[in-house]
Amino acid sequence: MNSKKNLQSFALAVFGTGSDVGKSVVATALCRFFSRQGISTAPYKAQNMSNNSGVTPEGLEMGRAQIVQAEAARIAPHVDMNPILLKPTSEKGAQVVLAGTAAFDSTAIEYHKRKADLFAAACAAFDRLKKEHEMVVIEGAGSCAEVNLMAHDIVNFKVAEHADAKVILVADIHRGGVFAQIVGTLACLDEKLKDRIAGFIINRFRGDLSLFDDGVQWLEQKTGKKVFGVLPWFNHIRIEAEDSVVIENPVRQNFDSADQPAIGIIRIPHISNFTDFDPLCSLEGVDVFFLEQAQKLSKFCAVILPGSKNTRYDLEWLKKTGWASLLSDYAKDGGNVLGICGGYQMMGTKVHDPDGLEGLPGITAGLDLLPVETFLKAPKTTTISRFEYDGICGTGYEIHMGQTTRTGGLPLFKVLMQNQEKCSREDGCITENARIMGTYMHGMFDSSEITRRWLAKIGLSDIKVDDVQGLAARDLEYEKLADYFQEHVDTKAISDILGL
Repeated sequence: MNSKKNLQSFALAVFGTGSDVGKSVVATALCRFFSRQGISTAPYKAQNMSNNSGVTPEGLEMGRAQIVQAEAARIAPHVDMNPILLKPTSEKGAQVVLAGTAAFDSTAIEYHKRKADLFAAACAAFDRLKKEHEMVVIEGAGSCAEVNLMAHDIVNFKVAEHADAKVILVADIHRGGVFAQIVGTLACLDEKLKDRIAGFIINRFRGDLSLFDDGVQWLEQKTGKKVFGVLPWFNHIRIEAEDSVVIENPVRQNFDSADQPAIGIIRIPHISNFTDFDPLCSLEGVDVFFLEQAQKLSKFCAVILPGSKNTRYDLEWLKKTGWASLLSDYAKDGGNVLGICGGYQMMGTKVHDPDGLEGLPGITAGLDLLPVETFLKAPKTTTISRFEYDGICGTGYEIHMGQTTRTGGLPLFKVLMQNQEKCSREDGCITENARIMGTYMHGMFDSSEITRRWLAKIGLSDIKVDDVQGLAARDLEYEKLADYFQEHVDTKAISDILGL
């Protein structure tokens, strides 16, 4: 590997035996590993389905998983790394973000009819990355061997064939049946596709690794392919999750024996950008709970309404499940409530949807916690913003359809810059007693000082907040992940299959 010219043709794909087996984490580890070798590396996923998205320096939208991987590779995120992003708005439909811009809403059937054009756009994005970087780490989606879907799959083997990429297959031993996962996946593939798979990584192993030595031997003898490594389960490394499967079905909390303060986040059906709260989850001395089942909130120091991909639906869900009245009682009793993006919209008096962006056109009554009114309308706002809160500066990002007007209260933030251009505008709303607040600003807790100020306002000024937050904090986690990966995975063997 002596020159960029020789490296430009290299690509490595990370596919899975199923969903949530650890593809994103392995791809993230590989991005940092190759970057450590001095190799210009970029992540790539042709099509992502997630409501967890972010904004590039150009003000375009892409999946957060590839933003994380770009950070691990030490480069700026670009929409070519995730040319197609599907943001589910219902059980049957999704907003299609193409090359960073909301392009159209579609049902699954309608989307399949456009697959040829979409795949062509995805391939063009990959080709541009390949010209700019020496290595492209490709992430697949779900299982790479869904036989009923493979003819229309534009994320897994079609991409690997276009890129002429070797494939590492990731399996999750924690969920059981790891031998069947791997052998069964190979059995579903024709010989040409099977030959692309260079070997396996076994993820989420618990216990003594030596107890799986015979399992490794059996897999290698049975398949004729190498097990590159077995990754033990870890809790000491924090990498942003790709989608909300990690917070599904939270249980009702019992605080009768609680020994430290708690913050509650209501897990609405179409929750988006839940990684906003990763910095809070890492704090010592305070518990952070995602709450789905309606329950009294008096024990919480603060309750947060997160972002939503379908504000009106989730607003009605809050009413039907009893959350709306519980939130109202909590606020009246002196509780602290914070709404972010869709959660902020819900806290107002009304949400207007004249064009039916989230279903049938109409107006939905809000929670009436803040004196604001929202009109949902295109185009979508996508910005990286620098803002000021109580004299403290922070950086966040906005992703929302709609405009919210304050009819009372006070502005929460002063926005100083959007997409690298100076501006002067107000964002959000806060009541005069400073207990109820809402904002469009995702990522506000990436700033240590802003986190400290918010914690002080909810009565938790004694909670210690690390000065290293945001990208600097995430970079330390990428380093720990790469160390862990190199300890347990034969990275030399992976380099060898690529001819590096």
